Amino acid sequence: MAAKAKKEAEAPPEAADAANDAEGAESTGKKLPLKMIIIAAAGAVVVIGGGIGGYFMFAPAKVHQPAAVVAKPATFIDVPEVLVNLSNTGSERTQYLKVKVVLELPDEKLKEAIQPVMPRVLDAFQTYLRELRPTDLDGSAGL
Repeated sequence: MAAKAKKEAEAPPEAADAANDAEGAESTGKKLPLKMIIIAAAGAVVVIGGGIGGYFMFAPAKVHQPAAVVAKPATFIDVPEVLVNLSNTGSERTQYLKVKVVLELPDEKLKEAIQPVMPRVLDAFQTYLRELRPTDLDGSAGL
């Protein structure tokens, strides 16, 4: 500090102003770059974060397709035709319904399991169909 004071005393007034400016630049020069580095780092984090977020938001999603599944041919069982009278709630004439049903099974083994119990399957169909009224079969809902 004493050396600086000596230099200032010996130096002309213009040189003293230049020395003061240099000291001010040195003192603020260290703080200014630190502030600039912090601001630049924060800006870089925001830009990089925005880029990563935009990539995940707008990048097409990778769809993992499962391996090709070999489709088994369907197995069909013909059920005998069923003729039932519909439930009659009034004095209308008796109406009948004749239905031909074909069961589609995913496996050939089920066909062998259903054949012995076919009378039960027919009974289940007949019981359901006898409870239907003619109005239940009207329109697209009847199909």
